[in-house]
Amino acid sequence: MPGTNVLDELELVPDDVGGRGGGRPPDRGDDGGGSGGRGPSPGGSPARKYSTAILFAMVSITMFFMAIVAAFIVLRSTSALWVKFQFPKILWANTAALLASSLTMELAKRKLNGGREAAFRKLWWVTTVLGLLFLTGQVVAWRELAGQGVYASSTIASGFFYVLTAAHGAHLFGGICALAYVAVRRFDAARVSRAAVAEVVSYYWHFMDGLWMFLFLLLYFGR
Repeated sequence: MPGTNVLDELELVPDDVGGRGGGRPPDRGDDGGGSGGRGPSPGGSPARKYSTAILFAMVSITMFFMAIVAAFIVLRSTSALWVKFQFPKILWANTAALLASSLTMELAKRKLNGGREAAFRKLWWVTTVLGLLFLTGQVVAWRELAGQGVYASSTIASGFFYVLTAAHGAHLFGGICALAYVAVRRFDAARVSRAAVAEVVSYYWHFMDGLWMFLFLLLYFGR
């Protein structure tokens, strides 16, 4: 079967440090063609490093946003200066685009794991475009508020709106860069497969999708 087993690449197994020359062969009956040229990895599995880096990124991003959300909740319930604003309707379309991008990403990964790289690339780029459409829609939402005379400094509520959406947009742009990296990089001579990196990138993308859903509901009901 083409490609490598993504679960094997992402498995967090400690490196063999007993000096046994690359460790034991896998117990799953490897036929010698599924390793993808990975060989011994004295510095640790590249896929493991990717997944660890993404994990730390998601934890730090969660802590960052939770600090802002905590301030939002406290001021929303205690401040007499909280003034509501009209919620930009385009945010509904933006949310739909981001949810659709998670679907196309999963379809793309399925094509790649089935050895259909051309179909993978097409769906992967569709995911990237949907992410860019989301960011463009966010800018349109800011312009819509500005057209109403609502700016970041206008009220406490609008200030939180701009800060939360801008911060999320900046982190999502990082995810778009990662999508482009997976699409254009040549993995022929790499120590990690495209499927393994795509899997790790999908963790971050779905995380940003879920984070936006939380922020969307928070801003809609708390504005």
